[in-house]
Amino acid sequence: MRELGFKHVFHPSDFSKASEIAYDHALKIALAGEVTLTVVHVNSASVDKGSFPSARKKLMRWQVIPPNGCVPEKISSGLCVKKIKLTDPDPVQAIVRRLEEKPACLMVLANSRQDNRPRWMNKAVSEPIARDSRTMTLFLPHGARGFVDHDTGNVTLRRVLIAVDRKPDPQHAIYAAVKLADLLGCYRGVTFTKVHVGRENNVPEPLLPQDERWSWMCTVRKGDVVTEILSVATNMLADLIVLTTQGHDGFLDALRGSTTERIVRAAHCPVLAVPA
Repeated sequence: MRELGFKHVFHPSDFSKASEIAYDHALKIALAGEVTLTVVHVNSASVDKGSFPSARKKLMRWQVIPPNGCVPEKISSGLCVKKIKLTDPDPVQAIVRRLEEKPACLMVLANSRQDNRPRWMNKAVSEPIARDSRTMTLFLPHGARGFVDHDTGNVTLRRVLIAVDRKPDPQHAIYAAVKLADLLGCYRGVTFTKVHVGRENNVPEPLLPQDERWSWMCTVRKGDVVTEILSVATNMLADLIVLTTQGHDGFLDALRGSTTERIVRAAHCPVLAVPA
């Protein structure tokens, strides 16, 4: 399988409930990979580093460390958690610049709906961050059930939908989906379902990594791409949707949002967007 690592996980947070769920996923992935997790917050003058989520408390809750175990920021397994506060009137540009200076392999983002509280991690911010930074991004859509249990840290990643087409090439998305499942120790069996919306004779045939823990299926649908992908995801009770993204392709995409953005807004499970 092509080498693909999650060597640095990056999580922008506005400390909302949605961001807390995204943090669970970011921490679990960083813990599994024994890598650095960078948590970034932008623009709250009253916020200090003590306001950031505590990795130590979370890992104690997950029974990864004992109650009087490791120090908060350095876990003996190799996990390192960094907390960064940025001050900038434009959260998107602040985070994109940070990623240019310190690139990440994976960004984990909540995609919250705006409410009556001042939150900046909504779709008007989270989607442009992912698009402009060109970073592989795991979105936790508003109200989506995740695959990392908040209380135990247990992973329930069993059914993965991978959207495929000839353009953009889905190969990197397939590698990313398999690598993530492997990293998180999904040893009880994962079903990867390729979904193509279009003609049957136009289904791409990417290389499918083989392992006795994994099974592969293929579904072909006709109709609107977003509608059909979401329909299959609902019917199969998908734990994760994976797709390749290449930003806004044309005038209508610029008005309605890209296929990826439209799926993220309506999905009921996490979405992993892998840049072409």
